[in-house]
Amino acid sequence: MRLKLDENLGKNAAEALQQAGHDVATVPSQNLFGTEDRALIEICRREARCLVTLDLEFGNPLLFKHSDSAGVALLRLPPKPTPQDMLDAVRTLIGGLAGGATITGKLWVIQRGRVREYQPEEERNDG
Repeated sequence: MRLKLDENLGKNAAEALQQAGHDVATVPSQNLFGTEDRALIEICRREARCLVTLDLEFGNPLLFKHSDSAGVALLRLPPKPTPQDMLDAVRTLIGGLAGGATITGKLWVIQRGRVREYQPEEERNDG
């Protein structure tokens, strides 16, 4: 899977995802520090990369139409996260991606041991 890690994720997260076989680019490695959220999601769309982030704004369906994106994986950590909390969330993401599910066009909210897929109200009513 092609992923872009937001600036709020560290080197260990990138390495874990790369070791799992994912193609990982990072905001810092592309000198995109401070890029406005809408611009960043558009860059990810053009590059066909799922955004992996801790930024809660990317989880807001009123601000972002996830179905038009390459996907967003929002990692939710405890209030005072440790490096292990981050690694556990990344491993949960790796497991979700390895399970054959697709994140393209979707929002996944990742917590340690749990992947929740956000589905807009109109899609829930259609199916």
